Formats: sequence, C-alpha cells, structure tokens
Amino acid sequence: MTGKNLHQQMLDDLGHAIVTGTYPPGHRTTVRELEERYGVSRSVAREVVRVLESLRLVRSSTKVGLTVTKPGEWAMLAPEVIRWRLDSPGKAFQLKTLTELRRGIEPTAARYAAARVTWQQLEELRSSAAEMKRLGEAGEGNSAAFLAADIRFHAALLAASGNEMLAALEETITAILTGRNELGLTPPHPAAENLDNHAELADALADGDVARAERLATAIVDVVAHEVVQPASAG
Repeated sequence: MTGKNLHQQMLDDLGHAIVTGTYPPGHRTTVRELEERYGVSRSVAREVVRVLESLRLVRSSTKVGLTVTKPGEWAMLAPEVIRWRLDSPGKAFQLKTLTELRRGIEPTAARYAAARVTWQQLEELRSSAAEMKRLGEAGEGNSAAFLAADIRFHAALLAASGNEMLAALEETITAILTGRNELGLTPPHPAAENLDNHAELADALADGDVARAERLATAIVDVVAHEVVQPASAG
C-alpha cells in the first residue's frame, strides 16, 4: 500500500471514529500512539493529525497530546466531515439537516443567478438537465452518470449566482449529493416533476425571472426532501 493510501485509510478510520462517537469528545491520544496503532511513519501520522486539526475534530497540546473536540466545534460543512457523518448510525438525521441546508442555499443562488447567469453557464445547466432527464426516464437515476450530471447542474447554479461565498459551497453540495446517492436514496426513476424542474429552472434563469427561479429551486429541494424521508420505489 502506498503512503497516500495509508494516509487516506488512517484519516478515514480516525475521522469516522470521531464523528460516530467511538472516540468521544475528550478522548486523548498522541501522535506516537497513532504511529504504533496504524504502523505508519511519523510523517504520515503527523499529516493525518494536521488534517484532523484543520477540520477541528481534534486539538493538540504539548502537555496532553491530541484531544477529540465537541461536535459544535467541527467543520460541519467540510466534505470529509459530511461523508463520515453520512456513514454513521445518525445518517438519516444528517441527510435531513443537509437537505434543509440546501433549501437555504440554492433558492438564494437561483435568485441571484437570474440576474447574473452567463450564456456559458446556461449551456452547462441545460445540458446537465437534459442528461438528467434522459437518464432518469431510462431508470438510471441512481447511476454514476446521473450523479455526475446532477453535480454539474448544481455547481453551475452556485457559480451562476455570481457570489463567491455561494460558489465556495460547491464541494459541500457535491458531498451532499454524493452521500445521498451512496446511501441508495436517489431513486432509479426520479420524480418526473423534478426532472422537468431542472430544465425549467434553466429557462427561468435565461428569462431573468427571479421569482420563478427561486420557486423552482425550492421545489427541487422539496422533492428531494420527500424522497429522503420516503424513498421512491424502483418501479
């Protein structure tokens, strides 16, 4: 196994253990203990610890070593933390709160995008929406190709807002969409209404229709929220 794989495996193991409570807040360890436990070099252990510190999952002290922090201190919007929390017993609640986050972000992005979207972004939105509709109608709504098109659409929407703070949430939204797919909560046959909503949202942006764009972006997330609570059947 390469150093990079060792690093990722160790990081995923520790991150998952922290967010699931296997290592609860206040749990202490040291870099040396981690080296021995995982059989890695000092440099690999230190790099993993640096990532965990950047995510605010642990803090270090020369006197006590590493201490696991409380959930309120974690970088909750970081893709890594989202992924680990979605791979936990509390994944249903986590996905619910993340969907609520999308409801607060994407309609706002759509409102601004109606005034700021570029033709290049419109082309990306329309092509992604068309690909989602094609795959969804073919019963491939849970496929990797559908997920890729979905990610492209929502990344383009955030970018089209013209607000760098909203655009910076692309990785967060991508992690939410990916996590939903990996949990098996993206139905093979997505709601036809939502496939149409994506295309109509692109049209509303092209028309500069702020109210309609915001309404459609809200509708998209609301359908997803329903599917998360009551996953659609494959039929």
